[in-house]
Amino acid sequence: MRTIQKLVNELKNIGVSIYEYLVEKGINKYYNSNGECLKTSSNGLGAIVNKVSSQTSLKHILLIHQKGETDYPTFCKQAAESGVEKWVSDLKKMKVYYIDYDGNVLLEENIPMFINNLSEIE
Repeated sequence: MRTIQKLVNELKNIGVSIYEYLVEKGINKYYNSNGECLKTSSNGLGAIVNKVSSQTSLKHILLIHQKGETDYPTFCKQAAESGVEKWVSDLKKMKVYYIDYDGNVLLEENIPMFINNLSEIE
């Protein structure tokens, strides 16, 4: 199973500095430090985003997801219900920003970087 830490290391190793997940379309956009973008096709997880956002709901679904109580498709659906239009992961600042339709940052969190063994650093 790929952890967020391993994914972040893999993306950094290929030059990705920022990536976005567009909830309604179910697509990722990957940017390098020059601003060049690679967009993926839909992952089939797109969901209608609630126009009314809820920071309280988002905090709750993040907490249960990070505890392993939900899978990624469920998290995406619940994020949409909480009004998350997209999330932006800044791999230089090691931050994730959850953003609503109006461009408001509902929540900012650190990307955890726990290294369990030296082989994950490679």
